[in-house]
Amino acid sequence: LPEGDLTRIRAALVCEGSLVQVAQALDLGSYLKLGKGEDHGGGRARPSIQADAVEAMLAAVYLDGGIGQVRKLIHRLVLDQEQEKTAAGRDYKTALQELVQRENGQVLSYRLTGESGPDHAKVFAMEVLLNDGVIGSGQGRSKKEAEQAAAKAAVLALEGEAP
Repeated sequence: LPEGDLTRIRAALVCEGSLVQVAQALDLGSYLKLGKGEDHGGGRARPSIQADAVEAMLAAVYLDGGIGQVRKLIHRLVLDQEQEKTAAGRDYKTALQELVQRENGQVLSYRLTGESGPDHAKVFAMEVLLNDGVIGSGQGRSKKEAEQAAAKAAVLALEGEAP
């Protein structure tokens, strides 16, 4: 797999947020044996405890069923969910970075080119530059959204598709 995909997969496997989502999907918190103080203090819903519980569950499956069984479980609970998220919302800034990094010495940057609208409904305009040349532009309700739109236009242009 490309390095960017491997990085996303690794992050999904170790990220507390994704492990908490697994714990919540399984209602794992209701099965935890906690001390009275921790239970009364909201320990069942504490993200660090939920993430630890998922890791412990995966370790137990490994010890009981071996690597094959835990691999299937990790795919079903974590990796398949991550693939769905990636397919639903492509991160064009990362995709553009990966395209640009194929050649050494490439410099990618973003430039704010304008803001319009009232404070409660601002629209930002952004350009993405490759070695100081504009390769894409876009707009969004936040600077981050505008950067994604500009990156999408650049990716489509670099891949030879119409934006």
